[in-house]
Amino acid sequence: MNRRKFLQTASLLAAGTIIPIGINGWVSRSFAQSDNRQRLIVILLRGGVDGLNVVVPYQDPIYYQSRPTIAIPKLNQDQGVLYLNNTFGLHPALKPLMSLWKQENLAFVHACGSRNETRSHFDAQLYMESGTPGIKSTTEGWMNRLLATLPQGRPTQAVNRGETIPLILRGSMTVANLPPARNANHRLPVDRPYINAAFDRLYQGNDAISHTYRQGREAREIVLAELQKEMNAADGGAPSTINFVKDCRNLARLMVGDAKTQLAFMDLGSWDTHVNQGGSSGNLSNNLKKLGAGLATLAKDLGSLFNQTTIVVLSEFGRTVRENGNGGTDHGHGNVMWLLGGRIRGGKVYGQWTGLEDEQLYQGRDLEVTTDFRDIVMSVLQQHMGLNNSQMAQVFPDYSAQQRLDIYQ
Repeated sequence: MNRRKFLQTASLLAAGTIIPIGINGWVSRSFAQSDNRQRLIVILLRGGVDGLNVVVPYQDPIYYQSRPTIAIPKLNQDQGVLYLNNTFGLHPALKPLMSLWKQENLAFVHACGSRNETRSHFDAQLYMESGTPGIKSTTEGWMNRLLATLPQGRPTQAVNRGETIPLILRGSMTVANLPPARNANHRLPVDRPYINAAFDRLYQGNDAISHTYRQGREAREIVLAELQKEMNAADGGAPSTINFVKDCRNLARLMVGDAKTQLAFMDLGSWDTHVNQGGSSGNLSNNLKKLGAGLATLAKDLGSLFNQTTIVVLSEFGRTVRENGNGGTDHGHGNVMWLLGGRIRGGKVYGQWTGLEDEQLYQGRDLEVTTDFRDIVMSVLQQHMGLNNSQMAQVFPDYSAQQRLDIYQ
């Protein structure tokens, strides 16, 4: 079977559940991973979430003047912000996360993002996933480069929630796919014993394609077994109907189970709110409710492993300070990054906040980026994942951090 035919066959496996992509990074079955590995989960909100309505500068009158119909009401008003500090409040749809904030396991970095000036979703996401803003020729993602710096484990060490591998995880290292909850444990014809046996005989050699096939088989068996355990467990009642919550439950199962997943990536769409964005209720609020419920579930289901996990939530850019004529916001610049984890020095809003005065805005319309997103990620890699300067240079080539935040206890 030639390489193209093999990849077509592999794609059938990937459509059903989990499959490694790439022919490098062969894993020895005798490799024993320690239980103290640090985990990292990255969640990308595609479309440019409106960070000013997530972490709200409720004390700034310019915020309310700029958003007459979509602003979140002030503290202690009906559907008003949830108190974070004397400057910022949280969107009320994210109430499930307030316990993490009070436990100091949740933090935000405001006025954060990529300094590249593009307002193109495609380009901005490409730069954020490649880790090389302004360079379109980068073909691998920074999370794949991160994986290359870590001691190698099972083929499920790095997992993507989705049908195809996104740029952030593309590269030479093996990555596995976990399809969305609606079909995560769907059985395929290729799972039938006689078909499995035929493929096993075909790919029993020592060549790279045979190794890749066997990794896919092992990964699929691990995930199907773990998800079956979750389905059979009486876990406090019926599961939520929100797919993201189910996806978070499945991911937590992989991380705490035999899959030994260390790196994971998830993305969510529908954050491009040009029209009818809404304020405390409406389109953005509905999406935030699902996101908040999923993150709270993920933190809970990780159990004690939450202390070894950092969850990073980011988006390719923010939105304009002023609402538009359609009750929405347009493509902006600076945004807010979220950090969750058992060791996060939380209960704080990090970053340099310069305010919303016209002279402080980027191009007179957007929140300025005062913290490069790579600075935050590099702080995570150094303080949480234990990478040295040489390893971080592999993850983010040709970039020196402008600042390092002390974000861990």
